[in-house]
Amino acid sequence: MSKCDTCPSKSSCSTKSNSSQCSVLPIKHGTIKNIIGIISGKGGVGKSTVTGLTAIELTKAGYKVGVLDADITGPSMPRIFGINKQRAEIGRGQGEDIIFKPVTTFSGIKVISMNLLTEEEEQPVIWRGPVINNVLNQLLSDTDWGDLDYLLIDMPPGTGDTALTVMQSFPIQSLVIVSTPQDMVSMIVKKVVIMAEKLNVPIQGVVENMSYVQCKCGEKIQVFSKTSAEEHAKYLGLELIAELPIDLDLSEALGSGEVERYIFSTTKYVNIIKKLV
Repeated sequence: MSKCDTCPSKSSCSTKSNSSQCSVLPIKHGTIKNIIGIISGKGGVGKSTVTGLTAIELTKAGYKVGVLDADITGPSMPRIFGINKQRAEIGRGQGEDIIFKPVTTFSGIKVISMNLLTEEEEQPVIWRGPVINNVLNQLLSDTDWGDLDYLLIDMPPGTGDTALTVMQSFPIQSLVIVSTPQDMVSMIVKKVVIMAEKLNVPIQGVVENMSYVQCKCGEKIQVFSKTSAEEHAKYLGLELIAELPIDLDLSEALGSGEVERYIFSTTKYVNIIKKLV
């Protein structure tokens, strides 16, 4: 018996065409073809940056894309897309059900995040785990996603309660792991890999961020480790999706909320979606 056979809301299933997965949390408002979680072993490695880059590159390729900022206590997607001054609308459906209206970026990406629902961007979310998980479930199931080809979930780092909720309760087809080229980080990332394997969640591969600095002479200069991205990926037992350089132009675009315009003007990052589509 497939997961969909026991689903209480088969008509709301959000599944890949070749997958028997069914949404434990039904997508009430829209249809989503592919749901991919993006996770890291620790914070500060560029997980949210990779989520943003992937969303933009998928949009460039002609896909309809949404982003769920699942890092409830440390949301950053609104800043990355330059929509942090906007606020998501909250409406009512039939039976007084709450419906969240995501904020749409200039290129058409639909984004929902706690930082789009609080009155001020700096307002902290001081909640315990069960409350966070309930709100996260609601953000997925009660957001008006419309018709999406891809929903990317920017997950909190590590192997904690919220990451466990996403892996167990969300209808994700696969994970993308984000790492940086340090042996210590690779060790911590390995914990996430093992967690996903124990929960039978497929992993697409690893993106190594801040992998090198590109010299004007064309040489790749490794800053943090002498170990290559391929060697780190081999240690993790994963396929290397991409190795991303330290890019000051990208950093400036992220800081100014202009990352979409920057990515639309360059072909540097198109390789990060080649193995996802």
